[in-house]
Amino acid sequence: MDTNGYDAVWLAEHHFSTYSVCPSVHVMAMHAADITKNLRIGTAVSLAAFYHPLRLAEEVALLDHLSGGRINWGAGRGFDQTEFRAFGVSNDESYEKFRENVEIVLQAWSEDRLSYTGKFNTFNDIEVLPKPLQNPMPFWIASSSQEAIAWSASKGYPILMDPHASHTQIKEKYALYERLLGEHGFENNQITPMARLVAIGRSEDEAEQIARAGAQWMFGSYFGGGRGASEEEVTNRFEDYVANTVIHGTSEFVADKLLELKESIPLEHLMAAPLSHRSFELLTDEVMPRLS
Repeated sequence: MDTNGYDAVWLAEHHFSTYSVCPSVHVMAMHAADITKNLRIGTAVSLAAFYHPLRLAEEVALLDHLSGGRINWGAGRGFDQTEFRAFGVSNDESYEKFRENVEIVLQAWSEDRLSYTGKFNTFNDIEVLPKPLQNPMPFWIASSSQEAIAWSASKGYPILMDPHASHTQIKEKYALYERLLGEHGFENNQITPMARLVAIGRSEDEAEQIARAGAQWMFGSYFGGGRGASEEEVTNRFEDYVANTVIHGTSEFVADKLLELKESIPLEHLMAAPLSHRSFELLTDEVMPRLS
């Protein structure tokens, strides 16, 4: 990626699940920074509700210095109830705790000394060091639900858009974000990374097999096997996911689909999530040249 035209690598933080065995996204980001020279390194996301906000501010700022100013900070609330329970964060409080922690981190970076009074934290005249090397520090808020999009737009915050919504849903959510930004007096001059799953093969059949295998793994690990849903509901959800969320096909088809989505969503900043190593190779060697 560092030598083949990619802008950034985005790393996910998850706990207690085979979906992503990356419990320390900032340690992983430092490793990525150490073995690259050009790539920006993004967190998609730091699960901010699970951190002490001052420690989080220090850690990401230090990471920015050690990487030479190549960090894109993405923050998210999370959704996994196992994570919430294990870290002692109730689902009812998670939104407020996440938002308060994000506000503290941003304030700690922008002010010489931090004073803050909130529901969960109170600080008085704290000097949080280091400040990020980048000024301002680029950041995004993971916003999947309408409520999350509304909050981000009300603050004028840039957002990250999730890989598990269909193309139609992403378009609708992005239109909502743009409208709410305007209503709160903000211009839409943001970069909005949109995560899309891709499965690429030498034939349509091969690509579909990769897509279905990836979706099957996703349903079993990330979505918890469709707990509480009937077999028919899970099957219908799975087929819809393969058809309308995963971009799958030959290199030519995937390139054409991405160009179509660029116009229709609009998909300006693709956060590609290949569902196989072969898909990654074909994305790099055959799809990306068709997009330039």
